[in-house]
Amino acid sequence: MPGATVTPGRPTTIALDCMGGDHGPVEAVEAAAQLSLSRPDFHLILVGDVNELGPLLDEREYEPGRISFRHTPDWITMEDSPRTAMDDKPEASVLVACHLVADGRADAVVTAGNTGAAILAAARKMGRIPGVRRAALAAVTPTEQTHGPNEDPFALLLDVGATLTASARDLVTFAIMGSAYAEAISNNPRPSVALLSNGTEAHKGPPEVVGAHEMLAELSEVNFAGNVEGLDIPRGSVDVVVTSGFLGNVVLKMLEGIGEVISELAKDAYARRFLWRFGLTMLSSGLRQIQQALDWEQYGGAPILGFSQPIIKAHGRSKARAIGNACKVAVKAARSDMGRVIERAVAKVPSVEEEGTQA
Repeated sequence: MPGATVTPGRPTTIALDCMGGDHGPVEAVEAAAQLSLSRPDFHLILVGDVNELGPLLDEREYEPGRISFRHTPDWITMEDSPRTAMDDKPEASVLVACHLVADGRADAVVTAGNTGAAILAAARKMGRIPGVRRAALAAVTPTEQTHGPNEDPFALLLDVGATLTASARDLVTFAIMGSAYAEAISNNPRPSVALLSNGTEAHKGPPEVVGAHEMLAELSEVNFAGNVEGLDIPRGSVDVVVTSGFLGNVVLKMLEGIGEVISELAKDAYARRFLWRFGLTMLSSGLRQIQQALDWEQYGGAPILGFSQPIIKAHGRSKARAIGNACKVAVKAARSDMGRVIERAVAKVPSVEEEGTQA
């Protein structure tokens, strides 16, 4: 497998695409500066236009020995067509970042840029894990129940945007990758995995979900818990929830919206009447807990699973805190040797591996 192997005792190197997010390089540079002061186990390569990155970094306090640059004047915007832009901009920052990992000069990629471009860049430069037909974008979602020995208050949802549709075999692969990721990152020795459907019965759902249910029920490598419904996601009934990218993205955006709506309703109620203000004051600790649980910034970024080396996709609106947390997730994924963990898990299931790969 190409790419670097993280050696114990040496800093983990992150190739940080500084150009693609909604806020441009400002928040990425701020995150890098903060991490350089607090994390001696990190090294960050800032990928982007040095004419912008250098002056931004000079405005901040940072540890010079923990930051370096890889200059490129090009990047892919949120509005660009990923495939066309990648052909037109072979030195785009996300491509360069993935190339650094493929060459062994970095251990993982973090980007807040165009999701489609990140997936294509990883496919072109790092390559898919053998047996994985489609990559999956995974995200953590807050839950009522805690999970694993660390008592994490969230579950893993995938795919949330890398695919529009997924076959039964794709869903099985997503389940295997999600289980391997939860095991490595959350130290959960046997995470429970379920398919998202419109009913818990095995025959419920579209043909691909029914087919995936039949296959997963026969796999001892996955702790398959059957189907779950949408209401089970916030309850935290299982550790990993598997679905197609279209549906997963809708669910994820809805959960993000709930957090923002709660915050706005609280502000509006506080401003309206004294009694409401008094009531909100009494409930303030509970409201803070809800807002914190639904705050996507604290979870950092979403791993794009299926590639040989870690790539973490931060939210396009990410500011320094979220980008910094995404870098921490990337370091943890790199140190857990995530690509090889997933490769070994997929290889145990011949029926998945034999399906081959596709672009």
